[in-house]
Amino acid sequence: MGEPIRPLQPGEAAPAFALPAANAEGTVSLDSLRGRPFLIGFFRGLHCPFCRRQVKQLARVQPVLHAAGVETLAVINTPVERARLYFRYQPTPVTLLCDPDCRTHRAFGVPRIEILPEGSDEPEWPSRAKVEQFEGARINPTGELPQPLQPMVANVVLNAKDGFEPDETDNAIFANHGTQLVGHFLVDAAGIVRWAQLEARDGPDSLCTFPTAAEIIAAADNL
Repeated sequence: MGEPIRPLQPGEAAPAFALPAANAEGTVSLDSLRGRPFLIGFFRGLHCPFCRRQVKQLARVQPVLHAAGVETLAVINTPVERARLYFRYQPTPVTLLCDPDCRTHRAFGVPRIEILPEGSDEPEWPSRAKVEQFEGARINPTGELPQPLQPMVANVVLNAKDGFEPDETDNAIFANHGTQLVGHFLVDAAGIVRWAQLEARDGPDSLCTFPTAAEIIAAADNL
């Protein structure tokens, strides 16, 4: 069992990356962003309705950040062709990058929950969790559900509400990366992390709870 990855902290340098854009030509890299601060969010794939909602929230925040000189990026672990098809019908001003293998998520230290087998070592949230921890979680972060539900059940309910039907690509991404967590990082013009926010730091019941628009704007104001 490997050591849990450590999320990047304010004051540390952002790692190099280069990812294809789903709603722009070519790739976006750390080098191409030098000299400009940027907010980068790392999400699960399109199969996650909460991640789709957060990308929409970032779209509402993007004009404010743009006026302050801050670029807004969202990384999803969906292949670029699938993402392009979806965002053809759900366009966003946020620069959307694709990383189906979550390599950039790991480079920034965004954890993935490892579900421990019965009788194994003690859990170390959020990197390692017992099945009962995950199954016992109840969430309703957007207030759309009739009551707090187990996260996987909540996904099904919201996907049905959205009319979103996962295809084979979505199901494969979910099978390989279904327990990937979400992280947001604000990086200054010199490539140094100045603010970081990770999903579910308080435990399973805060899964799918992401920074609010006000929190993101306040962080950008502090650059």
